[in-house]
Amino acid sequence: MNLRTRTCIGTLAALLGLAAAAMAHADSDRLMPHNVPRAFMQECASCHTAYPPAMLPARSWQRILDGLDRHYGTDASLDAATVQQISRWLQANAGGYERVREEPPQDRITRSAWFVRKHREIHPSVFKLASVKSAANCAACHAGADRGNFDDDHLKLPAGVDARARRQWND
Repeated sequence: MNLRTRTCIGTLAALLGLAAAAMAHADSDRLMPHNVPRAFMQECASCHTAYPPAMLPARSWQRILDGLDRHYGTDASLDAATVQQISRWLQANAGGYERVREEPPQDRITRSAWFVRKHREIHPSVFKLASVKSAANCAACHAGADRGNFDDDHLKLPAGVDARARRQWND
């Protein structure tokens, strides 16, 4: 094989690798789908993190929408047309990959097995800090949470973390 052929094969392999990486990134379970309904952002994201649909299985999302009148202690009722629009989108984009196999207790993302595993080294006191308030406040640590990006490379240390937790954070 001559140098030109090897160069072409090497370039082709590199391009295929980049294309595969781009496709994986585009299909990443951590990114918010591009077709987010306005109603989802206005109604759901106005009170809490706009959780990407892939974080829960379809049946969990359906139960959440069916119980908006008692949404984790709050009446978050919406008109039927808005619920139907949000429901269609959540169902179409719900988690179905290996990380989101189970329906977590009380359909809470923060109680899912994958969430617990990813956050197991965070001391419970961190979730109680005034700057964090609860494990459900993803944006306290994940700078890209508003875009559905929870990549570990873009974490930020929340205000008020003590020295012990700061050492764990840096590990």
